[in-house]
Amino acid sequence: MNGPAQSPDDGYERPGGQARIPGPRGAADDLDPGHAPRPLPLSLPPQTPPAPPTPPPTHAVLKSLLGAWALAACSAEETRAVEDHLTECAPCAEEALRLRDAVGLLHPEETLDLKPLLRSRVLEDCLGKRPARIPVPAWASPYDTETARLDALLQDFGDSEWHTPVRLKWFEEERQRSQRTTVAGVIGHLLTVDGLIATALGLDDPLGSQAPPGGPTVRTEYFWGASSYPTTRQVREPWREQGHTLVRTVSFAGRGVAELAVDYGGFALPLGDAFLERAFECWVHAWDIAEAVDYPYEPPSGPHLHRMIDLAARLLPGALAQRRRAGLAAPARGLVAAGAPGRTLHLEIEGAGGGGWDIALDSPGAKPSVERTVAEIALDGIEFCQLAAGHISPEDAAVGQHGDREAIRDVLFAAASLSRL
Repeated sequence: MNGPAQSPDDGYERPGGQARIPGPRGAADDLDPGHAPRPLPLSLPPQTPPAPPTPPPTHAVLKSLLGAWALAACSAEETRAVEDHLTECAPCAEEALRLRDAVGLLHPEETLDLKPLLRSRVLEDCLGKRPARIPVPAWASPYDTETARLDALLQDFGDSEWHTPVRLKWFEEERQRSQRTTVAGVIGHLLTVDGLIATALGLDDPLGSQAPPGGPTVRTEYFWGASSYPTTRQVREPWREQGHTLVRTVSFAGRGVAELAVDYGGFALPLGDAFLERAFECWVHAWDIAEAVDYPYEPPSGPHLHRMIDLAARLLPGALAQRRRAGLAAPARGLVAAGAPGRTLHLEIEGAGGGGWDIALDSPGAKPSVERTVAEIALDGIEFCQLAAGHISPEDAAVGQHGDREAIRDVLFAAASLSRL
């Protein structure tokens, strides 16, 4: 389509130097360049004056922020202002240090050993990722755990708790015995009896070169009477250090060390069983301490409790034979050759750590026999451990029983006779 002809110089500079601004077609000023509108001046936004600089916080303001700074609750600007001020103001710097120390007291030291299952899970997870070069033997693990749990209980004891009276209980012959001591005295007792394992491993005896020969009772009475002053909280460190040394030593010793004999005076135990026996006593006395200071204390984990119960069950035939020789149990009804099947009592332990054990009645060397089982008894695991620790009498134990009454009585009293000071 054809439109109106355009002037070739529209929108361009004319020869006279006059610039022509194009406008709508037909407008008068399009015909007369002298009437072209002038360009409008550009309007600039009004300039605001710069804000005055913020004055630095006053001394009073900065001092009021010290508490928030100690708790790490200040903003980044406030933290920077406070810390710059502390380099110049000595009184505020001293106050800041006191507040930081006070904040530290708001977060007391915590320990994983108060939750033994958590410790086990952490160790299991770590060992699953990278097995330990020198693992703790399975038979020493209950001792390692129970000493750590007791140490965690003692961690926050003040002087008054260390002198809290504790009554140790055990069963001797036909009746219960007891001995009054303190929390510190109980730890001293554990230290001296653990020393039997230390000497068996060639380590230093905690009683020194003047240690009397004999078993746990003789050693404990020597320790309690060696000083005219009561045992104090200072006993905790040597006891715990000795425990660490024992575990470390058997871990590096390798295979075969579990069979090393540990002399208890009137009898001996293989080292593996001695560690289980010490773990059991550590738990029992930790329970005594917790009861004395009115603090809850959980039993060992199921696997560790099972090992302790298994040790007690394996010791029952020997304890029964010893009571029989002392005239405290009924005579054997049918002696058999070592390894031959003989009369048997079935012991059923219920709950965590439980299981079933067959106990030879007439001779420690006899072989238990299902066919010759004459009696059965059932106890809760914790109840059985309290019986073996001498904390309850055989007559008071809640026992399910069936069969030969005489055999049942003899085995229950034999379990109680496993206890001692």
